[in-house]
Amino acid sequence: MFGSGFPTNTLEDFDKAEVLLLMGSNTSEAHPIIANRIKKAIKSGLKMIVIDPRKIDMVKSAHRHLQINVGSDIALINALIHVILKEGLYSQEFIGKHTEDFDALQKRVEMYTPEYSSSITGVPAEDIIATAREYASANGAMIAYTLGITEHHCGVNNVFDIANLALLTGNIGKEGSGIMPLRGQNNVQGAGDMGCLPNQLPGAKSIADAGYRERYEKEWEVALNPQAGDTQTRTFDRIEDGGIKALYIIGENPLLADVHMNHTRTLLAKLDLLIVQDIFMTETAEYADVVLPARSWGEVDGTFTNTDRRIQRTRKAIDAHPDTKEDWEILCELSTMMGYPMSYASSEEIWNEVRKLAWEMYGGISYDRLEKEYSIHYPCPDESHPGTFVMHARFHSGAEPERKSPFVPVEYTEPLELPDDEYPFTLTTGRRYESYNTHTQTRYYASGVKIKQTEETIDIHPEDAQKLGVTDGDVVRVSSRRGELTVKCKVTEQVVPGLVFMSFHWHETPTNVLTLNEFDPISGTAEYKACAVAIQPV
Repeated sequence: MFGSGFPTNTLEDFDKAEVLLLMGSNTSEAHPIIANRIKKAIKSGLKMIVIDPRKIDMVKSAHRHLQINVGSDIALINALIHVILKEGLYSQEFIGKHTEDFDALQKRVEMYTPEYSSSITGVPAEDIIATAREYASANGAMIAYTLGITEHHCGVNNVFDIANLALLTGNIGKEGSGIMPLRGQNNVQGAGDMGCLPNQLPGAKSIADAGYRERYEKEWEVALNPQAGDTQTRTFDRIEDGGIKALYIIGENPLLADVHMNHTRTLLAKLDLLIVQDIFMTETAEYADVVLPARSWGEVDGTFTNTDRRIQRTRKAIDAHPDTKEDWEILCELSTMMGYPMSYASSEEIWNEVRKLAWEMYGGISYDRLEKEYSIHYPCPDESHPGTFVMHARFHSGAEPERKSPFVPVEYTEPLELPDDEYPFTLTTGRRYESYNTHTQTRYYASGVKIKQTEETIDIHPEDAQKLGVTDGDVVRVSSRRGELTVKCKVTEQVVPGLVFMSFHWHETPTNVLTLNEFDPISGTAEYKACAVAIQPV
């Protein structure tokens, strides 16, 4: 819609916004530093509206909490758009000058009245109307979201609808506005930008772009396949049908992290060769035929890209074990052994090649400059450029647009597995404060460190606990159509009746034996946020 999927603004823009829609983000537990910045902005006047199925900690600081039913985001956003259109809370001049397919958007959201949306989302109609008015009328309004938006079978459509809302109101391309996807780890943005996505080259350009691809072909003296590679989802499908016999996993623990754990285990067992490159002997590495020991963030030198396009240096702090290597060294040695010599001498040399080839993005971001300035936001094409703090400023520059941004109308679809008599609860999953992903890096806290949660629990509403005859700390059996486990109860009003919550951090309680093996057809992201489960006292 906008020409790129980059975060549009910087974290400092929270301080400049009047309204923030915080969608599907347990920010205080998953992004505590960002949460602190948002809370500080709230004290200075920011209105934060939390949109989340759970009464997360951020609700304590919220202007309003829209406690939606799991998976009903599009029904809510379409209703917000409906109200804005009905009440004329948008600029017809802006729409005519900068957008297209406006009529299609109007038609799609016509049925999503606040009352109809309320019947789907569980959010009172008056709260939907008030939120639409506040967002559309603000001088600066932002939307921040995380995995609660993307980890659905309709995750891409969720993001499209967020973009529809921002574009309709002109909350894009200026300070204190825009869309901020809060990435799940510190270098998710950077990894994608460097070509880890199957359809992109370094510099976040499509591999199908012949002119851009030619730069790399000349530099590397090799012809590149213009066809996009497979997502992890498609890769696992090909393992299942026998099309892939060997798998090389770098810095990932899919056995514990992926949905439908029993199915993942079966797929890994089918491989003729499994190679794992990691810093710990993870659950997946235990299945590997070959384990290549890598180095951690404190043992390497390089750069990373933060959630707001902010590039920073990372520097070696301690000496690594002599039997380990940096990831790029392992890859270079393997490539050379397999017939394509790669002889980089340092991470800086690799970075300078990226700067040369993807100069529009990184040309002005040298190691020397990062030493002096600490961080720089891309795009930054040359060393005289200050970096880009706000993307898509063309919307408010006054110049005639070179192209218009299309709306992408989307339809609400319910979660793929709904509760029923046999499995009457909806399980949604996420993260907890002290634990990180599959817990390999955070399992070994020093003694004496206070930890809020030392084991997995299933968070359940007091009404449901009473019906089941269980109390806080009781062990229950949780089952789905894919597997079962036992876990202790945590009775809490963070969830509503009928909804339960678990994280996936503890291998002793492998939550993903329960989750649903369904995916977004575009991104390949799994539906971690909704599946049906049954609960019985043990």
